[in-house]
Amino acid sequence: MSLLTVIGQALLTAVGMAWQVLWSLVLGFLVSGMIQAYVSRAGMRKVLGRAGMREIALAAGFGAASSSCSYAAIAAAKSMFKRGAHLIPALAFMFASTNLVLELGLVLWQLMGWQFALAEWLGGVILIALMTLLVKVTYPSKLVEEGRIHEETGKVQEHDHGDELAPGRTLWQKFRSRQGWVYVAHYVAMDWSMIWKDMLIGFLVAGVLGVVVPNSFWNVLFIRGVPAPLQVVENAVVGPLIAVISFVCSIGNVPLAAILFAGGITFGGAIAFLYADLIVLPIIDIYRKYYGWRLAAYITGVLFTTMVVTAILIDALFSGLDRLFPAVHFIPTANPHFLQQVTMFSFDYTFVLNILALLVVGVLVYLNIRHPMRMHGHGEHAEHGEHTHMPA
Repeated sequence: MSLLTVIGQALLTAVGMAWQVLWSLVLGFLVSGMIQAYVSRAGMRKVLGRAGMREIALAAGFGAASSSCSYAAIAAAKSMFKRGAHLIPALAFMFASTNLVLELGLVLWQLMGWQFALAEWLGGVILIALMTLLVKVTYPSKLVEEGRIHEETGKVQEHDHGDELAPGRTLWQKFRSRQGWVYVAHYVAMDWSMIWKDMLIGFLVAGVLGVVVPNSFWNVLFIRGVPAPLQVVENAVVGPLIAVISFVCSIGNVPLAAILFAGGITFGGAIAFLYADLIVLPIIDIYRKYYGWRLAAYITGVLFTTMVVTAILIDALFSGLDRLFPAVHFIPTANPHFLQQVTMFSFDYTFVLNILALLVVGVLVYLNIRHPMRMHGHGEHAEHGEHTHMPA
């Protein structure tokens, strides 16, 4: 197989996967933009100074209504933490912002099945609960205070989405407001500007791996022929380690997770890989710049531990449900023809929904052109000031 053939097949695979999830991605961005434009964020930080159930639930809710960009999530959590929020709500917000958002669930549903979307959301709640318990048991007061006053080093991107709200006192009034839809278009554009590179890299990496790396490689990496519990644990540990070195975060890791699942990783291992977008190497370095090495290492350790344990629990739960209700298939069967299917373009419901999604994109682009952004700036993963993208 020539190099040009490999490149062509990898690009075709990447485009095929992107086409499969296009409509769900647009819907997720649209809903996220509407939440930001219609829901006030005033006073959010004031209610997160404690680590009670209410504060944690609010932080997770705010995060789930927020952007799915990993870099935006950690910048927002840092801003909350530096201004007095307890470490636990800040971490809950950060995780929910990247793993409980609507667009991620929809993309998972399209590429990997409803089981993965359900496991991602349910496991996210479990992970936040485990993280809360672990931090409370091991709470390093000295490290937390060191991290709170740590002088940030280097230039780290922070995405500021401003605080522009649609006019109107009721949700219906805001929904009918033309200016409100302009704000929706602005927020969608900024969410897209934050995440498009991660998604592009994710699809390209998945395309290359799907074409170049044979299943035999994954079969060696993910152990087989051992007792099921040992396989589940090993895969749950290896999954995040692959994510750490893959540099792919946010929604961009979904296509690669689909490749890994087709290559033999267990259900729980794939879930662990999906959770690990907050511990890729560039983000660990940003933790260091925000909080210093000691607190950065603590946060990374807490996240890794809870990701692995949660993935094992989710695998056990869904395996149990699968045995109780075999007709439902709570554990989906890996599709060995996944790559062939995503590169077969046909006139079906996906085609129709994607055309409608592209029309929506056209309207949003038109609104952005007719009404240029006058909101606070945003940039690349290497610069800018404070982040305030936290709906309340």
